[in-house]
Amino acid sequence: MKHFTRRLLAVTAMTFVTASAYAADLVAPSPSVEAAPVVAHSPWQLRLRALGVLPDNKGFVDQIPGSDLSFSKTITPELDITYYFTDNLAAELILGTTYSNVNGEGTIAGLGKLGKTWILPPTLTLQYHFTDFGAFKPYIGAGVNYTIFYNQDAAGAIDRLKVKNSWGAALQVGFDCMLDDHWGVNFDVKKLFLEPKFEADVAGGTVTGKAKLNPWLIGAGVTYRF
Repeated sequence: MKHFTRRLLAVTAMTFVTASAYAADLVAPSPSVEAAPVVAHSPWQLRLRALGVLPDNKGFVDQIPGSDLSFSKTITPELDITYYFTDNLAAELILGTTYSNVNGEGTIAGLGKLGKTWILPPTLTLQYHFTDFGAFKPYIGAGVNYTIFYNQDAAGAIDRLKVKNSWGAALQVGFDCMLDDHWGVNFDVKKLFLEPKFEADVAGGTVTGKAKLNPWLIGAGVTYRF
């Protein structure tokens, strides 16, 4: 009996030690596989685009029934600066300048070119960026625009042209396609709701009106995320 008891205790002890060792093997960490490093981006981003400015060809002179206006289309460089509050929410300031030739249409079509003005339309938008598509990063935005008209020159029958600075709303949609952690390509479309008032001096006195520019801004370029 004593020999049986000793053997039982010995077997029990061996079983316990073996089970403990096996359990230790189960919980022992396997050789680690290095994870790809996560790039910590700065909240700042820059874009440089070539921008096509396509205004609506609408407007009128108050004192001339049937009058209309048209405006030239242009291509200009554009710089925008983006700050990310979160991965999804950002603010973008859009900077660029261009010019527009103003032409008479409708009942004043015979007057031809009425003048030229340079346009500086800084625009601030609040954007939502979608982050579920990998390197393809679409976004939408809305904001405000304040347009400054400068270096204004009258032409033809107009002696003086004064287009007044104006506030407007802005809508935006676009996407970045990132090539690596910092560089990408961008396509962007904005609609500005911009209808500045103007006044002009002619031989018979001063006339007033509204230029319904409401331009589409279509741009493509490069993105750099710091």
